[in-house]
Amino acid sequence: MLATVKGDSNPNRPGPYVNHWLTLLPRRSKIAVGEQSSGARVNVIGADIGGTHSRFGLFETKGRGLGLVHTETLPSAEYTCLDDALAEFVKRVDVEPAAAAFGVPGPVRDGQSQTTNLPWRIDERALSSILGGHPAILLNDLEAQAWGIEWLGEDDWVELQAGVPDPEGNRAILAAGTGLGQAGLCRVQGGYRPFATEGGHTDFAPATRLEIDLLENLAARFGHVSWERLVSGPGLENLFDFLDERSAIPGAASLDTKEPDRAAAIARAAESRECPVCIAALDLFARLFGAEAGNLALKMMATAGLYLGGGIAPKILPKLQAGGFLERFRAKGRFGDLMASIPVRVITNPHTALLGAAGVAMRHHMETD
Repeated sequence: MLATVKGDSNPNRPGPYVNHWLTLLPRRSKIAVGEQSSGARVNVIGADIGGTHSRFGLFETKGRGLGLVHTETLPSAEYTCLDDALAEFVKRVDVEPAAAAFGVPGPVRDGQSQTTNLPWRIDERALSSILGGHPAILLNDLEAQAWGIEWLGEDDWVELQAGVPDPEGNRAILAAGTGLGQAGLCRVQGGYRPFATEGGHTDFAPATRLEIDLLENLAARFGHVSWERLVSGPGLENLFDFLDERSAIPGAASLDTKEPDRAAAIARAAESRECPVCIAALDLFARLFGAEAGNLALKMMATAGLYLGGGIAPKILPKLQAGGFLERFRAKGRFGDLMASIPVRVITNPHTALLGAAGVAMRHHMETD
């Protein structure tokens, strides 16, 4: 498979094409990898909506492939709803797409979603009206990333553990960012069928004395303590605050107070070795990330691969490669050998969710056109 959609210094220049078609049908059917079509080119929109940023991509279909034409990243907090952000993007590109799909941070039911980390109520019908009545499809943001995996090649990820991939096994993906998203990819005839979960909101399970203290600390603050309270941008801040309270040398003075993203400031201070509390917080973050990644891999029996998406993993890659992540990933008692056989990959292609959403929009258009 090809993985050719990359960042471009000129976002208005037509992008390269990914000659791959996402489909649930067997690959020997008429819709298959690499098959070309003589139909007219159309535009579709793929969007990845996050608690911090909303990313939009305009794609042009070419046969069974997609070309990235233009991307925009809009600050989510500056818009009262997704409708307004979409209207802004459509106005800028001045194109009426044939269909659009949106990966949104929350569960989707009956074409609607109340986002988890944004005060947005999203409805497919309202979005469709902005698109001139053309279809708008909502899907969970991790489901969009999961669809995007099928478009990736070996230059679009970094391998943390080679493992022994099972060609008939399932896959799974989790992504740490503003929240902690999780999805599965069930092996079906001819490929994989992604499905959304809300696994990031399951109960945190401590494994050490320090983590028991951490659970008690966060329970006093939040009541319910989910994995998202720990393995996310706000989660890294929670870890820092917890460790800072216990430290004889407070770490807050080491942080860049001009940095609006406190989690990013903690990670940078840890990387530069300027702040002992920051170093400890990032180390604990990586270990907890590995523990929950292992939990997801076991639950999904992801013997074909566990993928790390989202914005945090690529930025802390050296920490993930340092050993603590995999140590906790594999620490599943009698299933240690199984865990060591599961491939673990960090996705580095920033357009994965856009590709996945655009592929869903493209398929919808071709099936209904």
